[in-house]
Amino acid sequence: MLDIKFIRENPDKVKKAITDKAINLDLEQLLELDERRRALLAETETLRATKKAFSKEINSISEADKKAKLLEMKEVSDRQAELEVLLREVTAQYEAMMLLVPNIPSPESPVGPDESANVPWAYWSPALGAVDPKEADRVAQVPAKFDFPVKDHLTLGKELDLIDTDRGTETSGFRGYYLKNEAVLIQYGLMWLALKKLQEKGFTLFTPPTLVREFALVGSGHFPTGRADIYKVGNAAAMKEDAAAEDTFLAGTSEPSLLAYYAGQILKEENLPLKLCGISPCYRSEVGSYGKDAKGIYRVHEFMKVEQVVICKADINEGDQWHENLRAIGEEMLQDLKLPYRVLNISTGDMGAGKYKMYDLETWMPARNAYGETHSDSNLTDWQARRLDIKYKDKDGKTHFAYTLNNTAIAMPRILIPILENYQQADGSVAVPEVLRPYVGKDAIKKKA
Repeated sequence: MLDIKFIRENPDKVKKAITDKAINLDLEQLLELDERRRALLAETETLRATKKAFSKEINSISEADKKAKLLEMKEVSDRQAELEVLLREVTAQYEAMMLLVPNIPSPESPVGPDESANVPWAYWSPALGAVDPKEADRVAQVPAKFDFPVKDHLTLGKELDLIDTDRGTETSGFRGYYLKNEAVLIQYGLMWLALKKLQEKGFTLFTPPTLVREFALVGSGHFPTGRADIYKVGNAAAMKEDAAAEDTFLAGTSEPSLLAYYAGQILKEENLPLKLCGISPCYRSEVGSYGKDAKGIYRVHEFMKVEQVVICKADINEGDQWHENLRAIGEEMLQDLKLPYRVLNISTGDMGAGKYKMYDLETWMPARNAYGETHSDSNLTDWQARRLDIKYKDKDGKTHFAYTLNNTAIAMPRILIPILENYQQADGSVAVPEVLRPYVGKDAIKKKA
């Protein structure tokens, strides 16, 4: 959410953000609602003041004037009641539209309609290290090369008894899956590695709620536009009996829960930044993605993730630095696994309404002969904090809305795709990344006898 004062004073900037991010929002209508809302508030306050003044002077009014004055005050009360109804209606429309106003993207964010405008700005591989995108010949050497026919992760998963999507679909429906044997050890080994890394970097570890109330998803910006992608949960019979029961939802990431932990609070500047790490199952309906990445475990309805959230001071330079720091942590995880990857600067049309700046880490997936997203790193400035009312008080006693950022530390099972495909060997086995061997208990995964 943006400050309405900023919107009034910078309509051209906001209009450009609406256009660049392809948001369905009529800014003129919002500004008209705001003007009407303020006019109704002013008139309502004037009427309240009139009634308050009358209540103080009523005892001093003569009996002859009192009857006329009481009739006048009845008209004032009737008008006030009428205005309050109008004010509620206008305010509801205004607040609904305010939730759609996008953040202003950073000057460094590419302007474009979709993922086609994303810009690669770094590559990395175990053999070459960091590679500048301008070095075309070296960029071409980043992906792993094989001297035998490459198998995809699903084939490897079936042959090595690691993944079963057939039975997963039978049990769970479309995009269902089972992880088995060493794949389970890889999953929890990765979770543990990520947790330890973040703990050592000073992050507070959380196992946050997966079931969340609506305010948390509105606050994080997943609602209202992303509502179709979120699973709603509730026992219909019980909710019918309890009219006060509210909807709950399965979170698609621990970001809403971690942010909601501080909703409505005024923090102390000296305690910032807050560095939070959440480990949780995640759920996404993937509405609109039917037929897209349908094969395998790239796009699934439920998965495990270790997520990072930072709450810092309202300083654009500090926010930028934390954005880079979080990206570096994601890169560390991929470098620990010795997986080739690239960093993308995400375009305005692909970054979402609340993002100021966004990076994706895409890891090389040999069977696709392409990179696939495994990490996402976002700076939202104070856009989420305004929605959740997360503030801090500075040394002079002045309050500010905080800045918030988030980043993927590791997500399963998607990261299993590049692990299996990049570490496959000619004999059909898969070497275990060195960093995971203590958890898997072997150097290679071979066909079961």
